Amino acid sequence: MSPAVLGARNLSGCEHRLALDFAERGDPAASDVSPEARRRIDAAQSHRASVIATLHGLQSAQPAGTVVTVDDGPHRERVEQTRRAVESGATWIFRATLPTDVERGRRGHAEALVRHDGGYLPVVIVNHRVTTPTSSDRPADAPPPTLLTSPLWGWLPEADATRSFRSQRRDVLRLTHLTAMLDDLGWSAAVTGSGGRERWGGLIGLDADCIVVVPLTTALDGYADVFERRRAVVDGAVRTGPRRVAECRSCHWWPRCEAELTERRDVSLVVGGSQSLVLQEARIETVDDLATHRGDPPADWPGAVSFADAVVSARCWVDGIPLARRGDRPSVRRAAVEVDVDMESYSERGAYMWGTLLTDTTDPGREVRYRAFVTWDPLPTLDEGRSFAEFWTWLCAERDAAHAAGKTFAAYCYSQQAENRWLRGSADRFHGVVPGVPPRAEIDAFIASSEWVDVFEAVGRNFVCPRGKGLKRIAPVAGFNWRDDEASGEASMEWYAAAVALDGAPQDLSQRDRLLVYNEDDVRATKVLREWISSDAVLDLPRSVDLLPD
Repeated sequence: MSPAVLGARNLSGCEHRLALDFAERGDPAASDVSPEARRRIDAAQSHRASVIATLHGLQSAQPAGTVVTVDDGPHRERVEQTRRAVESGATWIFRATLPTDVERGRRGHAEALVRHDGGYLPVVIVNHRVTTPTSSDRPADAPPPTLLTSPLWGWLPEADATRSFRSQRRDVLRLTHLTAMLDDLGWSAAVTGSGGRERWGGLIGLDADCIVVVPLTTALDGYADVFERRRAVVDGAVRTGPRRVAECRSCHWWPRCEAELTERRDVSLVVGGSQSLVLQEARIETVDDLATHRGDPPADWPGAVSFADAVVSARCWVDGIPLARRGDRPSVRRAAVEVDVDMESYSERGAYMWGTLLTDTTDPGREVRYRAFVTWDPLPTLDEGRSFAEFWTWLCAERDAAHAAGKTFAAYCYSQQAENRWLRGSADRFHGVVPGVPPRAEIDAFIASSEWVDVFEAVGRNFVCPRGKGLKRIAPVAGFNWRDDEASGEASMEWYAAAVALDGAPQDLSQRDRLLVYNEDDVRATKVLREWISSDAVLDLPRSVDLLPD
């Protein structure tokens, strides 16, 4: 039997998923693709094609043969085109396909190979941001920047004080994998640096405004161990088993794994992946073991995680309790004028909708009105700035009117990380470009104020949540249910693509109404939940201290 051939994406993520893909389907690349994963793949392919076209255009004045773009076609033909381009010494080779190394068991392709110092460096294009802007008020005596970037038109690395690197392990692994393959082919290049001959790769992110120069010398030292372990998993030499981790949410094997974990009442059902490993090492292997545990936590238990919460979560799971109160009386900040806010975004492209629900608790006659500020121009679009400006102007006007009337004001969201990202991102991109978009400082002041309330944080502060703290997990406990049975963040991505005919998708205008209903339900769920937290009904839940073993 020939050895399994692994690509870069097989080097990270759940080992059990990799083992099942190979054992059940005979190929570690044969994993089913969920609609959400397909959407991400399609978006990434579209982004890569666009960036490659830009890179190619920047080289349009180069002599014939200097720049080669490998054509679509069978794998064998793409490999041969890549080989001929390397042998001819082309400066840029776009959509390069490397020969499959059957003996070592690896395959790979790069969005570009760029010639340097007699060899080639891999450049990959990803559909997420790979840098963040650095502060403009960087102290004069600050250490020199360590990030190197290069312009898109050539490999010319220079220190870049304007950005910091948002490193992701899978990106570095892919570049390392490609570099190892280029080494084996005799096609690779090294770069002379302060530490001698160093290894580098290039990374172009969503903004596509530079090539981030990624150091690979240290990563290459650990690559062989990572690759050999993954090969051992595929070969069956390393046994794997199901364990609930974050990746399970999008895995096609999850129904099978969940059934197995539930049957054996596995402790990973109520604690995080790394915590479950610590518990299993301490022979606390089932939810029941944890629910009845007395004494100190295991020696390696992470200090940032409450062990008592883990025990209470296990007890809730065993007894079918949805939530447990941390104290006698849960609380969340309330105000005379309250605005619930929910933002809808599409991947890294932008935020196309800001939904609001205003409640004046001092005026029963004032309508509790849902209002959405939205653009239906496909993202990215300048019209996103217009819709955001209208949202921000309206929100500030309601806040100012409340203050003028001597009323308190609060705006609420559920998990402010996403909203804050696009509040700040909208200011960064559109201030000074679109009328009405505030400067970043104004946004930061609002986020830091007591008038911006994260209900997600309030839930975590007030309750132990054995099945997670997501809005769709918690709001039903307060009595709220969504009108659309398919409502989810993942589904909304598909609805949005159809609503605006994104990237050539068939247009379905009815999906716009569906998105508005979904967004309205999200803000209403936030309102119902925070009002429930403040009510006497919440006292029906048991206190967490009463669920701990005596």
